[in-house]
Amino acid sequence: MPYLFTSESVSEGHPDKVADQISDSILDNFLAFDPDSKVACETLVTTGQVILAGEIKSSIYIDVQQITRDTIAKIGYTKSEYKFEAESCGILSALHEQSKDINRGVDKATKEEQGAGDQGMMFGYATGETDNYMPLALDLAHSILQVLSKIRKEGKQMTYLRPDAKAQVTIEYSDDNKPLGIDTIVLSTQHDMFDDEIIVLRTIADDVKNIVIPQVKAESKDEIKPLFDGDITYHINPTGKFEIGGPHGDSGLTGRKIIVDTYGGKGAHGGGAFSGKDPSKVDRSAAYATRHIAKNLVAAGVADEVLVQVSYAIGVTEPCGVYVNTYGTSKVKLSDGEIAQKVEKLFDLRPYAIETRLKLRNPIYVETAAYGHMGRKNETVKKRFERNGDSGKTEVRELEVELFTWEKLDYVDKIKEAFGL
Repeated sequence: MPYLFTSESVSEGHPDKVADQISDSILDNFLAFDPDSKVACETLVTTGQVILAGEIKSSIYIDVQQITRDTIAKIGYTKSEYKFEAESCGILSALHEQSKDINRGVDKATKEEQGAGDQGMMFGYATGETDNYMPLALDLAHSILQVLSKIRKEGKQMTYLRPDAKAQVTIEYSDDNKPLGIDTIVLSTQHDMFDDEIIVLRTIADDVKNIVIPQVKAESKDEIKPLFDGDITYHINPTGKFEIGGPHGDSGLTGRKIIVDTYGGKGAHGGGAFSGKDPSKVDRSAAYATRHIAKNLVAAGVADEVLVQVSYAIGVTEPCGVYVNTYGTSKVKLSDGEIAQKVEKLFDLRPYAIETRLKLRNPIYVETAAYGHMGRKNETVKKRFERNGDSGKTEVRELEVELFTWEKLDYVDKIKEAFGL
């Protein structure tokens, strides 16, 4: 019997994502000038206020208040009526130095001996149902909000849009786990004030169906486009008007959207958040490493669907264990345990090896802080960073960095050789 599966995403203007982007912007600026920085930055946003907390160890000074304001402005909170605005919001920094007790477990005699920054388990997942090896419902939810954000920033259509928004997509699947169609789309978007609530709701619903969704369909792969052709149920701003939003409508915290950040409820999640953490924190780096493994296993034809788990003890270099689950979709004559043993030989999962292989000591993180950390485009970009140097002069760093390295399919040939494919 067919079944339904749902995933959600949130926009860059959602308060939790505002917090994530601030934390990762601060991280990027530290890494740009001191790649050895140890950063664990948490952010709270609410009406007219930002609070920064956490631990940082670095050789340089960064103006975290200016970075915070620049990040908020880039998201789109630039009007006083939002009750949270880049130039006027208060910013309280309670950042302090990293605990020496934690640091002693990370920094060792050689970088290769670097221990894990904490205990815990991390998961990576991949499925062959989309060309980026992501779950379809989450991929479409991200796409809807990315198109909505693009329309808002262009300012030519749907000029009433404000930054905060959420989307949810429900997919109908067949018994053999193939997508049959889109069953339901839910979209709530913040908007300007209108005198007539009925008119604004009708306008938003019509614009979503006639502007946003056709653009999402047009940008989808050919095999996905027919899924839009069925009788889709829409819930557009189902509670009515949505004028009060962003950090004024709801407080935001770093790390509160970890399912949006990963696989939309498919696979599994170890519980650790990503944003604001440098790659010595395996919550982040090992989650990227396991996604890299899972994606390359599916692309190489080992299985149609793969979940990979790795676990660590704080301060210990080697992982506690590696687990693989192919959900019965394996195409090789090996048990999942035997597949895991081969994975351990193919991929060095020591923390420093992960940092090196995936180039994680670079300022590449603010791009991950909205619309998902996984399934994104691997590309090389140029980035510019400025800070007030010790001499009082502005120090500039222009860097070429590679984004989303964990999405590369650079181990497919090695996997095929190891598995005889």
